[in-house]
Amino acid sequence: MLAGVELGGTKCICTLGTGPDDVRAQVAIPTTSPEATLAAIAAVLERWNFQALGIASFGPLDLDRASAKFGSILSTPKPGWSGTDLTSLAKDVPFAIDTDVNGAAIAEGLWGGAQGLDSWAYITIGTGVGVGSVSAGQILRGAGHSEAGHQRVPKLAGDCFEGCCVYHGDCVEGLASGPAIAARAGKDGREIAPDDDAWNHAGHAIAMLCHNLVLTTLPRRILIGGGVAIGQPQLLTAIRYHLGKSLAGYGQTERAEDLIVLPGLGERAGPCGSLALASRAAD
Repeated sequence: MLAGVELGGTKCICTLGTGPDDVRAQVAIPTTSPEATLAAIAAVLERWNFQALGIASFGPLDLDRASAKFGSILSTPKPGWSGTDLTSLAKDVPFAIDTDVNGAAIAEGLWGGAQGLDSWAYITIGTGVGVGSVSAGQILRGAGHSEAGHQRVPKLAGDCFEGCCVYHGDCVEGLASGPAIAARAGKDGREIAPDDDAWNHAGHAIAMLCHNLVLTTLPRRILIGGGVAIGQPQLLTAIRYHLGKSLAGYGQTERAEDLIVLPGLGERAGPCGSLALASRAAD
């Protein structure tokens, strides 16, 4: 039996089970202050009997096991969360911790749309833009974890939108996250019409991100998930169009329609990501 915690910017989802088809319990907890949120999560975990724990969290995270701050959230725009130690949730059980998007990527490889592949990428579009890249079966890791959603990419000709990333302005996250799309359209995301040009601009930014991934991390498939992407088919259409136009056949072995797909797990990719990490910890 596995337990997983998906720590998100607005809510946390605690899951007990062995995989997407065997979820025994699931509890959602609002993300407020670190003290209140972690205490509520710990209270849920104390009621469950499990053999390994997976923690999939928003970042950036310190994932260097040799570091004194291993398992802590680094500098984040979420008030009060910088420096928060997440390893306190793991008591007397094997555990694994990684970013929420890396967890989702692993889950897609185990149970979703990347089964049978050795290299793929998972992009989540929501409050931010995150990328989990898997190469030769391993999550991309180096001096830290990937933050490809903060790449700077070219914008459409004549685009003067300054972006809304608090760190980089018009990086991919600043151009294509949920808040960025809403800011460009000048209205709440739920009120944006499918034919609004804001979707085309967001699709172009994500396509430029995919262009860079295709030529660097070499994914055989790129899964586009997250609350903004799922249920917005016009966004996927725009991404495929702009990616095909940008690559112009160079380094592209598959059609954009086959390369760019929705996640096999759909909206379950995030919560299942924490179970996927727990599965690795159990192994």
